Amino acid sequence: MLTRLHQLPRDSRDTLFLLLVMAWVVLPQVNHLPLWCSLLAASLMLWRAWLAFTARALPSRWWLLGLLLLTVAATLYTHKTLLGREAGVTLIVLLLALKTLELHARRDAFVVFFLSFFTLLTNFFNSQSLLTAAAMLLALLGLLTALVNAHMPVGKPPLLQPARTAAWMALLGLPIMLVLFLLFPRLAPLWGLPSDAMSARSGLSATMQVGNIARLALDDSIALRIRFDGAAPDASSLYWRGPVLSTFDGREWRTLRSRLPTRLRLTSELQVLGAPLNYQVTLEPNSQPWLLVLDATPEQPELAGLAARQTTELQWLAEQPVTSLLRYRAQSYPDFRHGPQQAVPGLQDYLDLPSGFNPRTVQLGQQLQREARDKQGDGAALVATVLERLRSGGYRYTLEPGLFGEHSADEFWFDRKQGFCEHFAAGFVILMRAAGVPARVVTGYQGGERNAMDGYFVVRQSDAHAWTEVWLAGRGWVRVDPTAAVAPGRVGALQRLPAPRSALAGALLGTLSPDLTLRLRALWDATNNGWNQWVLNYTQTRQLDLLRSIGFASPSWEDLSYLLIGIVVLSSLVGAAWTRWERSRQAPWLRLLAGAGRVLREAGITLVPNSTPRAMATQLAAQRDTNDPKVAALRDWLLRLEAQRYAPEHQQTASLATLQQELKRLQPGIRPN
Repeated sequence: MLTRLHQLPRDSRDTLFLLLVMAWVVLPQVNHLPLWCSLLAASLMLWRAWLAFTARALPSRWWLLGLLLLTVAATLYTHKTLLGREAGVTLIVLLLALKTLELHARRDAFVVFFLSFFTLLTNFFNSQSLLTAAAMLLALLGLLTALVNAHMPVGKPPLLQPARTAAWMALLGLPIMLVLFLLFPRLAPLWGLPSDAMSARSGLSATMQVGNIARLALDDSIALRIRFDGAAPDASSLYWRGPVLSTFDGREWRTLRSRLPTRLRLTSELQVLGAPLNYQVTLEPNSQPWLLVLDATPEQPELAGLAARQTTELQWLAEQPVTSLLRYRAQSYPDFRHGPQQAVPGLQDYLDLPSGFNPRTVQLGQQLQREARDKQGDGAALVATVLERLRSGGYRYTLEPGLFGEHSADEFWFDRKQGFCEHFAAGFVILMRAAGVPARVVTGYQGGERNAMDGYFVVRQSDAHAWTEVWLAGRGWVRVDPTAAVAPGRVGALQRLPAPRSALAGALLGTLSPDLTLRLRALWDATNNGWNQWVLNYTQTRQLDLLRSIGFASPSWEDLSYLLIGIVVLSSLVGAAWTRWERSRQAPWLRLLAGAGRVLREAGITLVPNSTPRAMATQLAAQRDTNDPKVAALRDWLLRLEAQRYAPEHQQTASLATLQQELKRLQPGIRPN
């Protein structure tokens, strides 16, 4: 097989290489393209490879026309339009594959090159990760290699030769790329991706059904990264607040749907005490508007160009969904009071339960309420009683509790006695409401693992958590985590339930020591975080900070433009000066060559335009008698002029000054016929 490939004509070899690079460009799109599109594109490229390998003729234009009509019709049927990002990417991939079937001339090859470059860029619509960037850099070098190879029409040069040239071109373009990255003004919509570019990312939901968060525990991807300005707090206190779920319809928890008049609804009534925590959050895109912060954060997080608002339940929401990497600073106060200190009508929203659901749990709550009343206990005593029931009642924390029916709280408290964090939180809130204690479910993330390599705390999707808040007279809303009563290690100690691994993952990871696995993961997280911080999150704010650091007092995007234009002009002047110097270095030899041509033409020698010294010597010998000493001397002089320019230094027999003097002596001896 390798021998057959080596013996292929150059056109076939170059076509197979180009198809290989194209397949690499299209491969990351497979998960985002319709299945029929991926199959058709693969079939077309395999067909073209077979034609190149077997040296068969390309299909007729009727075949291409039929395939084009089929492609357009299928795209229109799938996307209901030929416009837009998804339909456009589908079409560009298929047109690229179809164009390979009419590679008749170099012009067709150049069209394929430029379509491939455009397709390469579309990969960043779906992902801007470090892996995607590395894969596309390799694709870029492959396309540049094919492009350089197409400009080498003579012979059959090895692909390593144009690959070196392509790598050198990319290296020379690196400074230009760096300047444009640093200084090109980031002005929407010219800069950035469409708002739905990250729409497929997973994360917390605005609703909660029993089992939702357990599914997130199977996802080990990163949800957010945090860097604290000073000493980091204990991991057990890191509760990253997300959606607060206060309305329950028997099956699903949702954000508050109050039935009370506006004047009776609760307000936040937030009071902060003590010293704040200052930190920076890098939030992964999740197509949701919430901003994850610690409790309690009274001031809006510092967002670049985005506004946000805080709900009465202390959740911060951005004005639009987070569809790209978002970095913000926040200031939180671990010591705070939230909510009314005495009972008010608005607390009724946090006591409502749907009728007909969980009758045994409701009955248990009413019984606990009567017992607390008989003992003159308050809400805090009820909370302590229920937590003690969890600790001593044989309840178990598990990732696979099984499916629950419509009376999920009854099954949790009386039948299964096991569950994940949302089972504990939902069952606890239902029981507390039945006992007359206002309560609600809070979802978010708990904990965070510090990466020793870069100092950032990493919070993963597997750290998703659900806890509760109960209202107590004289204290307001108080956090209660019922999961901690059963599994204390779940809170802060990163003792997460391991997700089941596939056989392949078990075989690969089983050969590595746990310590090495953790080190490799920490190294990758730190590398990926550096990419996020310095590349993906290089915003206009950081551009302006760069200008401040080099002396601009109040920089703006106009200053960025002026600085960029100044660098471009300065670089152009330096390039022009270098070109002039290079020409001046080469001009004496070129002037001497032009003088020799003028001498020969005056002598009646017919010369081909732009002749080299050796060509002049050949034409002189063809038109004059080489036995003439003057003709032989001039012919020898032309060969020495060639050697002075192109031969190694030790083989050069005369300097330019010597050759110029010799030409003056030889000129009178050459006369016209």
